[in-house]
Amino acid sequence: MSKTLELAKQLINNPSVTPDDMGCQELMINRLRRIGFSIHTLKFGEVDNFWAVRGNSGPVFAFAGHTDVVPAGNNDLWENDPFSPTIIDGMLYGRGAADMKGSLAAMLVATENFVEHNPNHDGTIAFLITSDEEGLAVNGTVKVVKYLQENNQKIDYCLVGEPSSSAILGDVIRNGRRGSLNGSLTVKGKQGHIAYPQLAKNPIHFIAPALNQICDEEWDNGNEHFPATSLQISNIHSGDGVTNVIPGELEVLFNFRYSTETTQELLQKRVVEILDSYDFEYSIEWQHSGGPFLTPKGGLVEACAEAISKVKYIEPELSTSGGTSDGRFIAQMGAEVVEIGPINETIHQVNECVSVQDLDDLTRVYQQILTNILL
Repeated sequence: MSKTLELAKQLINNPSVTPDDMGCQELMINRLRRIGFSIHTLKFGEVDNFWAVRGNSGPVFAFAGHTDVVPAGNNDLWENDPFSPTIIDGMLYGRGAADMKGSLAAMLVATENFVEHNPNHDGTIAFLITSDEEGLAVNGTVKVVKYLQENNQKIDYCLVGEPSSSAILGDVIRNGRRGSLNGSLTVKGKQGHIAYPQLAKNPIHFIAPALNQICDEEWDNGNEHFPATSLQISNIHSGDGVTNVIPGELEVLFNFRYSTETTQELLQKRVVEILDSYDFEYSIEWQHSGGPFLTPKGGLVEACAEAISKVKYIEPELSTSGGTSDGRFIAQMGAEVVEIGPINETIHQVNECVSVQDLDDLTRVYQQILTNILL
């Protein structure tokens, strides 16, 4: 059993459903201390985080990741206990195997191997680890970044271990992410008997043409790095489930995934303009999850692409697709940020798994990236 596989199994064995760390970070901290890292444990609310550093010169290269996982769901649907790591036909099964305890194990073992061969390396290696990525993400990486900024600490390069690969390990480097903006729209009406519509105001009828216009709106055309901004309605709720009452209120939840061709402010402004062009009463609340970021070619991207090519003999694709990640907080520090990790086919699913061979290959990729950046 490789060191990476052994550590991945130990991490999966701890049922660290967000935001509970369940001892995963202690496992990592103990090993990092043994190879000369200084550890700063940072607890915000009920969330465990740590910042670990080895070296005191630039550049600063940080591995970032999370020990928390999503709930396993119905255990009866799993072939094995989701928190009892099991190997079947060369695949490691367990909650967090791909997202992202396998990556954490590969990061740590890659660092151990690098330090063993380069004890006097230039630059600084760091780890930024949270247990609040899969949940609300308010007491995790965003708070650690604030702590670092307040203490005049920086990150030049950051590799987030999110499962970025599509068909083959290393075939995709995520060098950016779209912004995410949530809206909660409440349309006011007047409840009444459905047989007397003249005595009521139906919010469903009010919002239908406005929603149609919002859904048909072309927000932008994207650019060479980002697809066009998209809006998706995730929920519409109105009424009490009966057929003879006109509802008095309607709620619509929606989300923008937006490119660098627009901004949070412009999207909000245009939605309000459309709503105001109709004659009904409404209120809207906004929640901004994070702006878009992009790490251009060169520097970190080139170092990562060269490492993947050397280990896997493939040329990775650059992509900004997918959901949000904690990379959006780290990019605010001015750091170059990429995401490289296992194949994402089974993440958040029953029988989540990762290839055992991929774990060892990912360790080699991470170690080569350290070599490319720091030597």
